[in-house]
Amino acid sequence: MSDQPLGADPTDAHTSGLPAAVLGTGQTHHVSRRTDVSMAGLCREAIDAAMADAGVGWDDIDAVIVGKAPDLFEGVMMPELMMADALGAVGKPLLRVHTAGSVGGSTAIVAASHVQSGRYRRVLAVAWEKQSESNAMWALSLPVPFTAPVGAGAGGYFAPHVRSYIRSTGAPEHVGAMVAVKDRLNGSINPYAHLKQPEITVDKVLQGQMLWDPIRFDETCPSSDGACAIVIGDAEAAEAVENAGRQVAWIHATALRTEPGTFAGRDYANPQASRDAADALWAEAGITNPAEEIDAAEIYVPFSWFEPMWLESLGFAEPGRGWRMTESGATARDGSLPVNPSGGVLCSNPIGASGMLRFAEAARQVMNRADEHQIPGARKALGHAYGGGSQYFSMWVVGTERKE
Repeated sequence: MSDQPLGADPTDAHTSGLPAAVLGTGQTHHVSRRTDVSMAGLCREAIDAAMADAGVGWDDIDAVIVGKAPDLFEGVMMPELMMADALGAVGKPLLRVHTAGSVGGSTAIVAASHVQSGRYRRVLAVAWEKQSESNAMWALSLPVPFTAPVGAGAGGYFAPHVRSYIRSTGAPEHVGAMVAVKDRLNGSINPYAHLKQPEITVDKVLQGQMLWDPIRFDETCPSSDGACAIVIGDAEAAEAVENAGRQVAWIHATALRTEPGTFAGRDYANPQASRDAADALWAEAGITNPAEEIDAAEIYVPFSWFEPMWLESLGFAEPGRGWRMTESGATARDGSLPVNPSGGVLCSNPIGASGMLRFAEAARQVMNRADEHQIPGARKALGHAYGGGSQYFSMWVVGTERKE
């Protein structure tokens, strides 16, 4: 049900086109409510930071790609049109991407493809959400005609998937709490993170309120206002940055896959589209052992139990053993595969930007510009996002070296 041609092998590698790299990234400080700025002002903060990081001006940007979650979240339809001036898109190609919660990642990939095609030299990508101007939980709970209602926001939809995973693998309940503690401690040293809980412990998480059994209060993501931006350039633009003494993040591989929300035999805890995307990504990147070859992974984990689930789906762990990898400490900052050293979605969740933040944070790791949450010696990193009812998947691998 993924977007492969009928009969195609999902492991078949494909060429992404011409070389491309992340030249710079920018993001806002993520908080629950930004009453001091409009959506345009929020985006401009991230854009200005990304362009400064990349060392480029407006004349250097050839096209603008934007992404955000459903317009219902803020109640403003097609906001990119009124924001074109603030986005620097007047007189330039402007394209909007929408793939639900994975949109930030998809937007980065679409921007990369515009450079890899050879049509544009530098492309600006920006994604955002201002959740304080609406209520995402209730927006996600509206009954859509001819579909089953979600019932109680994203948590109400995903809790049965988590229960299924726990039952099928025998994972103990403290694993979800371990992920929450790890990510919140990581977030406490990230100056941009929304939630900072340096005193959090597994016992405190387990004693917390149950929101959607088995998901507790501290095992769920916040609602954040925030934005993220990335400048992607071609080989010549990237080499100019490197010649100026700054590292870029070369894009080694990208993958996008989708599947319907409901069909007979669907595996909600380990979707086919996720597995196909990961297989294609590793094949294109020339990676045969992801757990050994990836130095840092920014994985979209809005509810703590999704870490072990995605570890299996992405091929870092064998089926049924993702929770053991988490429990062993392998995904801690000092583990063999640091997962979400930035704190991830559990610490900052401006929905439309959350996926791009994973991509940008992966790039920051290999650019050696991840501040206090830098993983020493990171040379290859994964950025990952998913959206909808675990339907839309986007991911990329970036590295310090240009891919041969």
